[in-house]
Amino acid sequence: MDYRAAEQLLAARDPRGAVRLLDSVIAAHPENTAARLLRARAFFAAAQLRPAQLEFELVLEREPDNAFAHFALARTHERSGRPAQARRHFRLAAALDPQPEYLAAARFEN
Repeated sequence: MDYRAAEQLLAARDPRGAVRLLDSVIAAHPENTAARLLRARAFFAAAQLRPAQLEFELVLEREPDNAFAHFALARTHERSGRPAQARRHFRLAAALDPQPEYLAAARFEN
């Protein structure tokens, strides 16, 4: 229930409220990767880049082929001023799932 409410809060542009709800979900179910990914997105939306990075990295430890998590981690690195790390994860995302957005961000021609 809290997970769905957190999704709605994030969609309504209340990432901090989403994080608060997800904290209890993750405390009860630390293995819930979907909740961790949603919390990472909420941290990112709240400009809490270090917590977002840590959550995205944890998701990728569990699901190394998660293209969205690579893409989101790349965006986090990009906003944190770490272009080399960002490029690596943009390219991994594009290699795993060649969506136009991922391919454009990967800039393979450079």
